Amino acid sequence: MVATRKTVVVALGGNALGPPGEHVTIYDQFRFTRESLKSVVELAREGWRIAIVHGNGPQVGDELLRNEMAADVLPEQPLGVLVASTAGWIGYMIQQSLQNSLRKAGVHRLVVTQITQVVVDPEAPEMQDPTKYIGRAISEERAERLQDTSWVVKRDRDGLLRRVVASPRPVETIEWNTIRRLIYRGVIVIAAGGGGVPVYWDPALGLEGVDVVVDKDLAAAVLGCEIGASTLLILTDIDAVYRDYGTEHATPLRRLSQKEAEAMLETDELGRGSMRPKVEAAVRFLKGGGRRAIIAQLDQGLAALRGEAGTEIRTR
Repeated sequence: MVATRKTVVVALGGNALGPPGEHVTIYDQFRFTRESLKSVVELAREGWRIAIVHGNGPQVGDELLRNEMAADVLPEQPLGVLVASTAGWIGYMIQQSLQNSLRKAGVHRLVVTQITQVVVDPEAPEMQDPTKYIGRAISEERAERLQDTSWVVKRDRDGLLRRVVASPRPVETIEWNTIRRLIYRGVIVIAAGGGGVPVYWDPALGLEGVDVVVDKDLAAAVLGCEIGASTLLILTDIDAVYRDYGTEHATPLRRLSQKEAEAMLETDELGRGSMRPKVEAAVRFLKGGGRRAIIAQLDQGLAALRGEAGTEIRTR
């Protein structure tokens, strides 16, 4: 779809809902969410059409833990259903916080949460290679118990034991047309929460759920292309894409062409951490018709859109 000016998909990640690795209460998460939405309020004030995509890694991990703890009294819920569940209550939290912030700012915009199904390929190679960390760190004893079940546990880049699940690439978004119609009427839509509820097309049954997770940045890129967004704004806890990240020679990159970004993805320069899928998402968005993708720190969204912060990636 042809990109339309002043239409943006904002992907909220990093510490949007709470500091990574910390056990925070729901009240803490509401507080962090309110702080994280300042850029979105300013975008709304300036007349941007807005879709918001958010992560849910810690939250869905907590739901899995609740599943385990209640397993002797209640039937366990599958991962895909838990993704939908967290997308609902996190969406409510963002929706309410944004409604309150918009009202205080004198900005009259409607806000809605759309539970979003995202299609994946059940035969994708990623289905056989779980790499996506979810949830918080677990003990050695609990890791051994989990590995006796169907769960895979690995150490993350900080050496902590965590669950890993398959994360196939998103193919399409089922509700994209609904989302597009809403945002073109000025409604701010919270969509594809947690990367969207993963589904696949069954030849006989139609849409069916599958127990994987979808990377929220890649889901945001796909949704952005489907609704004709001009801009993908990925907000995280790192202020830019860095060359030689994690070394004493680390250098922030303020501008990249699509070809330069693709060249970085061909090397190990981005590592296997959280920045690689963000750059992959930026490239996918540009290939799908987007005009620019920006990766910036959570509190620098508006400055990044003005070219004053973050890393901007364009087709040339």
